[in-house]
Amino acid sequence: MSEPVSALGGAKTEALVTVEEMAPRGMIVLRGKLDDTAITGALEKVSGLAMPGQRGITVDGARRLAWMSPDEAMLILPRGDVSGAQADLTAALAGAHALVADLSDARASFRLSGEDAALREVLARLSPVDMHQTAFGPGMVRRTRLAQVAGAFWMPEVGVAELVTFRSVAQYAFDLLSVAARSPRVFA
Repeated sequence: MSEPVSALGGAKTEALVTVEEMAPRGMIVLRGKLDDTAITGALEKVSGLAMPGQRGITVDGARRLAWMSPDEAMLILPRGDVSGAQADLTAALAGAHALVADLSDARASFRLSGEDAALREVLARLSPVDMHQTAFGPGMVRRTRLAQVAGAFWMPEVGVAELVTFRSVAQYAFDLLSVAARSPRVFA
């Protein structure tokens, strides 16, 4: 089996915040009614995480379980755990109206870190999400637009955001984030 390769070779830039491509990690998407306790129970059992509520994410170490829509959840986990987790979810949901898919190779991930207000400003420059601390913070996920591309982001902790987008637009997303992270004082 071949080794996973990141989309941008670990690209990194530092400005108002640090923007860096994350190492490849596993991403399993489950489509099904998230109000079905059989589905959420299987997700919780396999992931070891509590199913979050609407627009929520549960974070524990390298694992994340995100509510993406009323019929979609995303499990992010170490790359080596994907095949086992996918097989366990598929077996647990046998007979249920659900789809389990490994999308690890279809996504690129970025980590933004720095002073919390600067981090929020960078994300606000690209997305129509209210980034005020009372409207968005750790434990929340937003699936949205990042300029011209789709993406999702969350804050595992204050001053840190993780962002996923399609691998095919990884360079564009990195460039957007890098430009947005430049201090407004650069041209002053």
